[in-house]
Amino acid sequence: MIAIIDYDAGNIKSVEKALQKLGQEVVITRDAETILQADKVILPGVGAFGDAMANLKKYGLDQVIYQVVERNIPFLGICLGLQLLFEKSDESKGVAGLGILEGEICKIPDHEGLKIPHMGWNSLHLQNGGRLFHNIEENAYVYFVHSYYLKAKDEEIVKATTGYSTHIHASVEKGNVFACQFHPEKSSDVGLQILKNFVEL
Repeated sequence: MIAIIDYDAGNIKSVEKALQKLGQEVVITRDAETILQADKVILPGVGAFGDAMANLKKYGLDQVIYQVVERNIPFLGICLGLQLLFEKSDESKGVAGLGILEGEICKIPDHEGLKIPHMGWNSLHLQNGGRLFHNIEENAYVYFVHSYYLKAKDEEIVKATTGYSTHIHASVEKGNVFACQFHPEKSSDVGLQILKNFVEL
């Protein structure tokens, strides 16, 4: 069973649908016991960093996420779910992230001819043998929607990058923690393969 954490951040239904397409049993929940008994846990989300952290704390889900990581349950953060795993974000000054991974979330710099938020398909450069990218080709295209991007402290955990006005760390893996800035659930066959790789870990 795969638990999708419900903390009032959008985009949960499309993740559920993609996983059901892969034949998975999925539950959307904020119940601690259900989450901790799941085989895999996903933290999706779109919205503002500060509001999301406030919601996680309000429901006690920050502590549940720490336990998921501690218990070595495979955990996937998507979009805002990736950003929350890190220490801080330019979007919400003074708000601490979960700090499970080291690094910060920065505003995408303005660049002539490029719109922010960055919305659309970008190709990935794969590196450091990411397990999510098994059977994914170099320069495969995935779908992004974001105004802020990850700058991870440790290059070793970065498994995919992309370029949009700047060098963006698009996916990270460390131990049982996986995260994508892009939306695999909206990234067609490539995205389904990435979710399948996560499901099969």
